[in-house]
Amino acid sequence: MAERPLVIVGPTASGKSALALHLARQWGHTRILSVDSMQVYRGMDIGTAKPTAEEQAEVPHRLIDLVRPDEDFTVVDYAEACRAAMTETLSAGDRPLLAGGTGLYLRAVVDGLTPPPRYPEVVAELEAEPDTVVLHRRLSDLDPLAASRMEPTNRRRVLRALEVTVGSGRPFSSFGPGLETYPDVPFVLVGIEIERDTLDRRIGERYRTQMELGFLDEVRHLLEAETPMGRTASQALGYRELAAHLRDETTLEEALDEAIRRTRKFARRQQRWFRRDPRIHWIPFGRVEEMAERAEAAAAGSC
Repeated sequence: MAERPLVIVGPTASGKSALALHLARQWGHTRILSVDSMQVYRGMDIGTAKPTAEEQAEVPHRLIDLVRPDEDFTVVDYAEACRAAMTETLSAGDRPLLAGGTGLYLRAVVDGLTPPPRYPEVVAELEAEPDTVVLHRRLSDLDPLAASRMEPTNRRRVLRALEVTVGSGRPFSSFGPGLETYPDVPFVLVGIEIERDTLDRRIGERYRTQMELGFLDEVRHLLEAETPMGRTASQALGYRELAAHLRDETTLEEALDEAIRRTRKFARRQQRWFRRDPRIHWIPFGRVEEMAERAEAAAAGSC
């Protein structure tokens, strides 16, 4: 068994949680640490595929149910909570097993990355300019190095770099090597490789199962709460679409179709994100017992 903590990554609905639970049962004295930006919200259980009460009773889980859906929760908050959970787990003599698909949360923990602060006022001013190329030229004047690292039409990246440069008074490139570097780390990273058609089918099946479990009622309860869901929680996959249906803006069928479409698109982004990381050992999707054997072999080979 590897001494370095094992991390299981991959797109949504690829079987990460099932694999983590299987390994934790085999090993014993293991705690599963969620790497999921939506499982941190209390009351968002079915739609985030949170471990059931029975699973949590069998294997301790951490980093779920941390805040209310109306509260803000940042990557910095997550990194701090994860480090505390790691320390607590190791102090108890247990093994931490990280599993999830939120790439930025993972990099914050694995690489110790701390993203620059946010500057909402600056963002509001920058968003008023519709031409991303114009914004990129402005970035080139202020931070040529950062500008050279991104496409002039990549609005999300250009906006973020300008936001930090203008808001902090420091070039965005001065905040460290960023996400493009992949140094050696004291973790073993294992990713589940799954065919697109299989993943698409599993995403559709997951939504059907979630609806049978009461996903619509879960969203209704959140909408009827005294405090409304925050900006991040309200945009969660499935929740946004079902909320629109409950507000009579779409039919239930239309809402589910849109949720499935958006989730499949999100899964593609996750795959591209993780594919860029050369440290990940990829194992093919299959029976959980077979994936567990391959994951353990990858971990043993990394000792």
